[in-house]
Amino acid sequence: MASSHSSSPVPQSNSSDAFFKKEVDATKRFRPVQSLPDVCPKEPTGNPNNLDDSPSLVVDQQRWTIYHSKVNLPAALNDPRLAKRESDFFTKTWGVDFVDTEVTPSFYLPQITKEHFALYQQEITPREKVHERCKNICTPKDTFGRTLLHTHDKSRTDLEQVPKIFMKPDFALEDSLTFNAVLPWSHFSTAGGKGNRDAASSKLLQEKLSHYLDIVEVNIAHQISLRSEAFFHAMTSQHELQDYLRKTSQAVKLLREKISKIDKVMCEGSLRVLRLSLTRNNCIKAYNKLKLMATVHQTQPTVQLLLSTSEYVGALDLIATTQEVLQQELQGIHSFRHLGSQLCELEKLIDKMMIAEFSTYARNDLNRPLEDDCQILEEERLVSLVFGLLKQRKLNFYEIYGDEMINTAKNIIKQCVVDTVSQIEEIDTEVVVKLADQMRMMNFPQWFDLLKNIFSKFTIFLKRVKATLNTIRSVVFLVLDKNQKTRELEDTLQKSSAKESVVDSEVAYLTHEGMFISDAFGEGEPAAAARNGSPNSEPCSSDSVSEPEGTTDSSSSKEHTSSSVTPGGVEMMIGEDMKLTDLELVRLANNIQELLYNASDICHDRSVKFLMARAKDGFLEKLNSNEFVTLSRLMEGFILDTEQICGRKSMSLRGALQSQANKFVNRFHEERKTKLSLLLDNERWKQAEVPAEFQDLVDSVSDGRISLPEKKPTATEERKPAEFLIVEGQKYATVGTVLLLIRIILEYCQCVDNIPSITTDMLTRLSDLLKYFNSRSCQLVLGAGALQVVGLKTITTKNLALSSRCLQLIVHYIPIIRAHFEARLQPKQFSMLRHFDHITKDYHDHIAEISAKLVAIMDSLFDKLLSKYEVKAPVPSACFRNICKQMAKMHEAIYDLLPEEQTQMLFLRINASYKLHLKRQLAHLNVVNDGGPLNGLVTSDVAFYTGNLQALKGLNNLDLNMAEIWEQKR
Repeated sequence: MASSHSSSPVPQSNSSDAFFKKEVDATKRFRPVQSLPDVCPKEPTGNPNNLDDSPSLVVDQQRWTIYHSKVNLPAALNDPRLAKRESDFFTKTWGVDFVDTEVTPSFYLPQITKEHFALYQQEITPREKVHERCKNICTPKDTFGRTLLHTHDKSRTDLEQVPKIFMKPDFALEDSLTFNAVLPWSHFSTAGGKGNRDAASSKLLQEKLSHYLDIVEVNIAHQISLRSEAFFHAMTSQHELQDYLRKTSQAVKLLREKISKIDKVMCEGSLRVLRLSLTRNNCIKAYNKLKLMATVHQTQPTVQLLLSTSEYVGALDLIATTQEVLQQELQGIHSFRHLGSQLCELEKLIDKMMIAEFSTYARNDLNRPLEDDCQILEEERLVSLVFGLLKQRKLNFYEIYGDEMINTAKNIIKQCVVDTVSQIEEIDTEVVVKLADQMRMMNFPQWFDLLKNIFSKFTIFLKRVKATLNTIRSVVFLVLDKNQKTRELEDTLQKSSAKESVVDSEVAYLTHEGMFISDAFGEGEPAAAARNGSPNSEPCSSDSVSEPEGTTDSSSSKEHTSSSVTPGGVEMMIGEDMKLTDLELVRLANNIQELLYNASDICHDRSVKFLMARAKDGFLEKLNSNEFVTLSRLMEGFILDTEQICGRKSMSLRGALQSQANKFVNRFHEERKTKLSLLLDNERWKQAEVPAEFQDLVDSVSDGRISLPEKKPTATEERKPAEFLIVEGQKYATVGTVLLLIRIILEYCQCVDNIPSITTDMLTRLSDLLKYFNSRSCQLVLGAGALQVVGLKTITTKNLALSSRCLQLIVHYIPIIRAHFEARLQPKQFSMLRHFDHITKDYHDHIAEISAKLVAIMDSLFDKLLSKYEVKAPVPSACFRNICKQMAKMHEAIYDLLPEEQTQMLFLRINASYKLHLKRQLAHLNVVNDGGPLNGLVTSDVAFYTGNLQALKGLNNLDLNMAEIWEQKR
């Protein structure tokens, strides 16, 4: 505390103009509190970090230091002469006038301004910044917050000045170590000239200990002054409490005496009456026990009687009730020691009987005649069996039904084959013994009718299975619903019992030797007869808890039953002893539903085996398109029916259909590809006439629907073939192969409509077919393969133009085909449509190559003729006459085949080639556009060429731009 004020006599300036004082945070303007100097350097102080910095009075007592200025500070702060304790040190020490005294400035000291410290500030500012950064990074060892708290809490700071050794609970001066730590006499010596020094040190030690004593006494006095009122109040209350306890003891003694007299006078007679009542109740209980034993004795005959009428649930309930009575009410009865094991064996026998009964029921139910009747066979019997099996936790009974379903599915197919074979006279059953061989001898209509019959039988079979399984599931759900209601009832009873406990607390019971006899009040005794037991009462029987008169059954074995009605109208009584959890019941219901799915899978699997047995000899692969489409539709219909009945898709039959469809697609594609290959190998690439049926085929596609029109023989005979194929107003000259190719393409599209499952395969095969036609036609025409294959003498321009027009016709139908397939593909399969984009590009490239070939033919002709051209009379020259003749032949060959726009574009490209060759030849002959004689001859020849070319049909408006043949002057 003394170190918190500066000991320097020079007052410091508090103004903001003090340039030598850093502006820091208010919490950092205080110096850490330091304790008084130690007499001995080894003595612990408040701050262990200052042990080396603080001087020792033993060593430095002859030298005055700044620490001497605060030795008598406690005496100054505790000055008894002052009327009040001022907060300023100087006022306490030197009087009130010290503060008002003004210090005269010294004449010998210069006036210091901020400019004197400018150079210092410049040098110290960077160092200060570095110092501040280091302080932010490294936390200081001395926690300033605690020091600041000690500064504001004066009493706590004072106590911290007292060494911790005085605060220890085991402080005792008798201990030598403690004594030496408090009074370090080892530092005092009487020898030599150190007597004065030791005396001063001893004096300082005494003043230090006196200072510690003052601090402790001041704090003790302060604490006592704070709690003096409570102390005196407690002492006063203590005397009053002793008076109250004395009066209470006397009142308790008097009350005990009165209670003892009341017990002798009023309670002994009442207790005797109650003991007699208990004896009567015990006799009634013994009578009821005998009646219960007689009832239990009749259990086995009753169970046998119930089993004779197939009342399994009633027999099991009776056994369960009897077992419960034996374990609770009749436990320890010697005459019934073997009855429990006998009932267990009887219960196991009932389990076997129920399983055998359920197996018989499943066999009879599934092997009934498969008529159009889905009624449940003996629903009451089924419900009773299911309840019994659930009661016995035989939760795998549905597996028996599943095994019977497999056998029944096999028998259905076998019986259908036998019935069908017996009606076909061509099959000799004595020669062909095996059913599979007999079935393979059927033709397609007979086998198709057999398959249709099998599918219809399977549909009825699944409907019957679904009805039976739904009844079983309804029983399971009834038990589940009962469990939930039971839990709700128990919750309600628990809440009501909590409310009744308040009423029960008001019921009086009597106790005797630690036993409750509250059942005595059931005989009409008043509830307020007595509340305390008499110590003189005679001991009663241990079986003192009695039941109401007339009880013949155990309260714990009483069953609460509820009536439930199954979907078929069968009413059943559900007991509370169905010890099945909700999880088990839900799992059982799911397994029964899965059994229905298995029934669908079984029918599909048996159908697949039947299908594969017929397909062994390649019968299904030999079907034509109409027959396979009919078969596919029948199988798709059966698949949809089973999905509607069972609610889940079965993939086996669908997969078999897909497999057969793939084989059909392969055969379908190979047949048509082979047919197209043969047509191309025999094609002579001449324009073919278009029969009326092909025109009708094209017209049927023009309205946006792709379908093969029905044949009309009479109408087709009356109409003559046309020269061109008209498609949306455009004429197409085609070859016979392309007409058949269009029909093949439409057959692919029609097959996709009939069998949607093969859409992706058909798209791939059709893409392959179109690519094959493109590549093969390119080999035959552009590659001149038709010269060897068909025996053509040469590939003419007419062949090339006709090939180009045929390719354009196919390109016209590619977007229509693409849209047809796109409408039947799944969104995730749209990426397959890129095949049509690639095919379209290939066809356009092929058409461009044919156009380039036509231009190349004329280009070679121009090169041959114009290389020999000479500018001389007569005009027109023979070279230009020959060129015009060849141009006319080219126009005659392609004009009727290609549209007018394509013809004009082709001749523009030919004309550009002609101008290039002519310009090269004129440059070679040094003929320039100078208006000379040679220029006139060339102009006449060019005019002849232009006139002949523009005179051709459809080329009269062609811009030839013949000025480009002359070299431009630079």
